[in-house]
Amino acid sequence: MAYDLVIRGGTVLDGTGLAGDRADVGIVGDRIATIGRIRERGREEIDAEGRVVTPGFIDGHTHLDAQVFWDPQGTNSCWHGVTTAVMGNCGFTLAPVHDDARALVVRNLERAEDLDPDALAAGIPWGWEDFASYLDVVEGLPKSIHVAAQIGHSALRTWAMGERAFDGPASEDDLARMEGQLEAAIRAGAIGLTTSRSEHHETSDDRPVASRLASWEELHRLAAVLSRLGAGLLEGGTEGLLSGDPETTRETLHWMRRIAVELGVPITAGLIATATGGRRMLEHIDALAAEGGRMIGQSHCRGISVLLGFKTRLPFDVLPGWRELRAEPIAAQKKRLADPAYAERLAAIAMEGDYGAWRGIGAMPRKPDFDGIRVYAKGLPPNPTVAEVARARGVSPARAMIDLAVEQDFETLFIQPSLYPQDEEVLLEVLRHPRTVMTFSDSGAHLSQIADASIHTYLLGHWVRDRGVLGLEEAVRMLTLEPARAWGFGDRGLLREGLLADVNIFDPATVGPAVPRVVDDLPAGRQRLEQRAHGFAATVVAGEVTIRDGEPTGRRPGRLVRGRLAGRD
Repeated sequence: MAYDLVIRGGTVLDGTGLAGDRADVGIVGDRIATIGRIRERGREEIDAEGRVVTPGFIDGHTHLDAQVFWDPQGTNSCWHGVTTAVMGNCGFTLAPVHDDARALVVRNLERAEDLDPDALAAGIPWGWEDFASYLDVVEGLPKSIHVAAQIGHSALRTWAMGERAFDGPASEDDLARMEGQLEAAIRAGAIGLTTSRSEHHETSDDRPVASRLASWEELHRLAAVLSRLGAGLLEGGTEGLLSGDPETTRETLHWMRRIAVELGVPITAGLIATATGGRRMLEHIDALAAEGGRMIGQSHCRGISVLLGFKTRLPFDVLPGWRELRAEPIAAQKKRLADPAYAERLAAIAMEGDYGAWRGIGAMPRKPDFDGIRVYAKGLPPNPTVAEVARARGVSPARAMIDLAVEQDFETLFIQPSLYPQDEEVLLEVLRHPRTVMTFSDSGAHLSQIADASIHTYLLGHWVRDRGVLGLEEAVRMLTLEPARAWGFGDRGLLREGLLADVNIFDPATVGPAVPRVVDDLPAGRQRLEQRAHGFAATVVAGEVTIRDGEPTGRRPGRLVRGRLAGRD
């Protein structure tokens, strides 16, 4: 057989969770042709000696909807082995949209997902209105990873209702328009409907995003479209299960049952493994399953932490003295803080200032906890707290942050304590639960605040290698077969002859995330956090090597993954 690519001599972990075997992998076109002993030479070869060969990783929770237009590489997901990403989560999508009402879509996105409106304006070649046309545009874009798209409830509402979407309930005519557009989207290849009822999702003018104004009856009507078509998942809407208000919990459970059990529509939603809420969410998931419904919990593997930095945001930015400094160009800030007397004065303000009340909304900085904030010195724990560094230097914690920043040319980043601290015992239960998937990265959103596209390599480096509490085969299954099954991708997630040739080759002794850095490569010169990874020899997408030894090859074999109704009458 003439092979286009042979991956030679690695330990093949096929995604099932079974023990690996040393074997070669031969690829012809975009498919795996042979797994075993291959004597023929390939047109291209990768030496996988001492490395593992796995299916490409699948991320079911990203917000790459806008980024896919200006970033064909698919960063930061691509650096961490992700070969298929599901976009359009939490109700936020770029379609449907009217030509004269694009600002309504941007309003939903810019604060809730920390997407700069200037970058959106400069980077998106608007030109579609319905979701089917949007999918056609995405399909034609050059891509180094595969993407699947969901239609967002907030976008659907603003398309049908305009400004009224932010004020109250939908009329019968509004609902009929939404139902028709949703059906057309699913038939065109959208893989589901997404929504949000989270208090953390606000517009830039301090209002709830459009989906939060929807009644449960409206969401049920839309889910009924999926039920009638027999296709698509519903993502989100479960936030009230852990609200702390018994009535809200009962109401949410009631409607979740009606959607998952009565309508038979699978539900998927984020599951943060806090000490109080993690197990309760597992109980709700299991209870729905016992009644015949299906719910998939999307788990994180470290807790959602906000990154702070002098090039992005600091808790001190709200304080007098700091406000004036931070309004100046970065070069001027560096020069002023290099003056020890000035730095000490600003440090005193930071230590003694009035930060006011923190509303607890989204990923914005809050009053600093110096015993919790850590210096991002290494990609994996442990990293020292700011308080520990300050004690070692004999200065205040705020002064330690200033000095570190000045010494490292403002490149230093700090890890603010998790918005939702996870309990380690509960987290491991969640990760191993048969109805959860480790996939809650938010890649493509919170571009200057959060860098969680690295959760895949964090799982492999921290929980597998450093802690030894998960087996490598088990972790690979979590990143490949489990999300493939959850989102219905039947042609990937396993290394099997005849399946799509999406493959990772990495060294389990070194794999892990790198320390993030701030870059200015968004449209209109806006900032984002870039986080690469260590330990990858190569990533293969649809049979083509897209990254080799940590560097992109420039190949763009990625495709739009359409839902199963696409192309049917």
